[in-house]
Amino acid sequence: MLRSGITSTSKLPDVGATIFSVIGQLAEQYQAINLSQGAPSFPCDPALRALVSQAMEAGHNQYSAMPGYLPLREALALKVEQLYGCRYDAGSNITVVGSASEGLYSAISALVHAGDEVIFFEPAFDSYAPIVRLQGARPIGIKLRAPDFRVDWQEVRAHISPRTRMIIVNTPHNPTATVFADEDIAELVAVTRGTDIVVLSDEVYEHIVFDGQPHRSMARYPELAERAVVVGSFGKTFHVTGWRVGFCLAPAELTEELRKIHQFMMYSADTPMQVAFTQYLADAERYLSLAGFYQAKRDLLRDELAGSRLQLLPSAGSFFMLADYRAISDEPDSQFVQRLIREVGVSTIPMSAFYSDGTDQGVIRLSFAKDDDTLRAGARALCRI
Repeated sequence: MLRSGITSTSKLPDVGATIFSVIGQLAEQYQAINLSQGAPSFPCDPALRALVSQAMEAGHNQYSAMPGYLPLREALALKVEQLYGCRYDAGSNITVVGSASEGLYSAISALVHAGDEVIFFEPAFDSYAPIVRLQGARPIGIKLRAPDFRVDWQEVRAHISPRTRMIIVNTPHNPTATVFADEDIAELVAVTRGTDIVVLSDEVYEHIVFDGQPHRSMARYPELAERAVVVGSFGKTFHVTGWRVGFCLAPAELTEELRKIHQFMMYSADTPMQVAFTQYLADAERYLSLAGFYQAKRDLLRDELAGSRLQLLPSAGSFFMLADYRAISDEPDSQFVQRLIREVGVSTIPMSAFYSDGTDQGVIRLSFAKDDDTLRAGARALCRI
């Protein structure tokens, strides 16, 4: 192993190997059934793969324009207007980025400054707080608590200060599988009205909302759209999480700043994928059918686990489901999931991994973005506990 004699001070000294790494290694060692990873185990549409191949053969293999392939931005503008009623300009409001993760980083880096405060809700996607800290800003995590994981807007109000620059929201929510209700939107409008607070809205699961509910995108609400950066993901929508292409929707003034960061991080997202997505979006059924597709998988896993000792919590969106295991064990969730891998042969994720202070409520996360055989096999194993 090559070692350095250079002394370096870490910008993220408390970030290292996480429980995700431990679970991944254990799951591989025991060949566990994968109900942990938020990535589909089934293939994407062959027609989409063919479109990428055609784009490559047609010569779309060099840099696209820095903001993204213009026909794709135009297709997104039309799609968003049809779904949410907000007309974003392809030239000044839409940026195609190299994954939703890059979009989140670009938005936070561009709009948050040293000394600012950023409110977000825990449990949370694990990149939010570190990105904020890298800007010299302070992340303020407001806890959502089992079993309903609803936002306490009075607590949000108590944490808003003159330093509050951004509120990060995520609906549908990973990992809790909750979605914003009308009252959440009304509260968000109220607490940001008359301020310079930016809303960063992580909407990568926008098309995976169940039981007939609408997706309450920030783009639906004029007061929020004018202060929001909406981040979306083609990978999540079209079962290609390894194709790192996402997008950001934002007012022109925010987009201008976001692009200053994007141009030095990625410059442009992968061109042949952008060309393929442009054509693929022409058939709206390809994303409008996604809710029904994943709802069937949610219901399959729920039905298969009906005989287990796990208490399943409602899943209103995303491709995750939570389960309370306290009727089985009182051990810490990180130990419980490791024992599931070793003794039951199923990998899941402990919810404490999504809290900055490791809050443990006896709940684990299951992913149903899997083929039906995997879901049945995982459920059968869990029912034997």
